[in-house]
Amino acid sequence: MGVLAEKSMFEPYPFERLRELLKDCKRGGLPLDLSIGEPQFETPLSVQDTLKAHTHELRFYPKSSGEDFLKEAQMAFVKKRFGVDLSKEQIIPTFGSKEVLFSLPIFYLHDKENPKIAFANPFYQVYLASARVARAQVVFMDLSLENDFTPTLEEETDLVILNSPNNPTGRTLDLEELKEWVLRALDEDFLLVNDECYSNIYAQTPPPSVLQACVEVGNTDFKNVLAINSLSKTLSAPGLRSGYIAGDAAILKPYQVFRSYSGCALPLPLQHASAVGWLDLKAQERIRHIYAKNLHLAQEILGVAVYPTSFYVWLEVQDGQAFTKHLYTTEGLKVLPGDFLGYDNSPHTKDFVRVALVYAPDTLVPALNALKNALDSYSC
Repeated sequence: MGVLAEKSMFEPYPFERLRELLKDCKRGGLPLDLSIGEPQFETPLSVQDTLKAHTHELRFYPKSSGEDFLKEAQMAFVKKRFGVDLSKEQIIPTFGSKEVLFSLPIFYLHDKENPKIAFANPFYQVYLASARVARAQVVFMDLSLENDFTPTLEEETDLVILNSPNNPTGRTLDLEELKEWVLRALDEDFLLVNDECYSNIYAQTPPPSVLQACVEVGNTDFKNVLAINSLSKTLSAPGLRSGYIAGDAAILKPYQVFRSYSGCALPLPLQHASAVGWLDLKAQERIRHIYAKNLHLAQEILGVAVYPTSFYVWLEVQDGQAFTKHLYTTEGLKVLPGDFLGYDNSPHTKDFVRVALVYAPDTLVPALNALKNALDSYSC
């Protein structure tokens, strides 16, 4: 576990670093991008048609708090998917998940003396950017092969961000583990946030929500706990920018006031399309089956263990940056070096690459075979 003191400088985003890494490399083979978690199959027509049908509402200002019909659709999704009942005060529609993952820590930590935030390492880089704006000390919960990619916390903090299912490792915390985190958040009085954006991507067993864990331990008001989710991965609709934050109403009420100043309201046509998307369980299930097949293919072709959640393979190699260049020049494939998702060349991230399984299986199979070829020919 590492600690990062406050810092004002921002590093380039991982994909900018990837472009810099590969800029002088000659690309060969199959030009396919497996570096970014952007689904490469069509958004359901139900969503597209609804969006088209409501373009006339672009003339209206949307409410930053979201329309009731969208809240009701998201509440219905949470009930169906996780078995959890929410009130309208316990959920806010958001402009995807990135917006809220950036702004929430700033809101929550801004008036605390010597604020401290903890999250896993490797991590979604937005967490660190937000921490720096909040001038917060960061506690890294290192995820490694040795600890089965399990986040642990050994000191006091104001805010903990979990990411289960995890990007990039795929590790999912089970319900018992989440219950322990909820009880600890109550006992130590810190805010617990779970980034659940990959919770609808799984092979067989659906990953639990931290909201379920709250109900299990009797925290039915979700005190000190928030869940963040998005349609981007679930429905192959990252451009829809539809997400939610749900849980402790006592935190969400002032946070919504804060958000109202940021211009992050979802346009009304997108709200209508989102409401349809959150309720289109058949389309969600159809896309889930594609990801499940991809996870199986990756394990079969690469011959490595793959967590049956999220759509990433956290692939161990020697020197992730060197392998990324080797793969690009020999096979034409882009992946993301693991240390681009860590902090300061963390030793447990530098020998990994992240592979995004975001294409249809018939496209992915030759890419995985090319990746296997590159692994077999690689020497560092």
